[in-house]
Amino acid sequence: MPVNYYIFVALALFSIGVVGVLTRRNAIIVFMCIEIMLNAVNLLLVAFSKMHAAVYAAAAPATVTGTGIDGQLFVFFIMVVAAAEVSVGLAIIVMMYRNIHSVDINFLNRLKH
Repeated sequence: MPVNYYIFVALALFSIGVVGVLTRRNAIIVFMCIEIMLNAVNLLLVAFSKMHAAVYAAAAPATVTGTGIDGQLFVFFIMVVAAAEVSVGLAIIVMMYRNIHSVDINFLNRLKH
């Protein structure tokens, strides 16, 4: 499958995530849109890693030692960081809901004073 398809899907996912972050006021939906954007980047990392391994294997088949899993390793670390981000973010949202009984992001501007 050509890498152009992966790029198109990742671009669509990232665009949906950006639109969701910029237009929504609910903190939970904003976190979900951030996760969609991270998954789009993960998809591109794996696709480009596999493409790079295939191009390298075609150019020098006798010297190929890797199988193109470099992108998958980066994706693993991104997923670990994203899981930590979600746990901290959801804890903040739960505390915000307990204190002000709302998960509206615009309401946080009132807490400055």
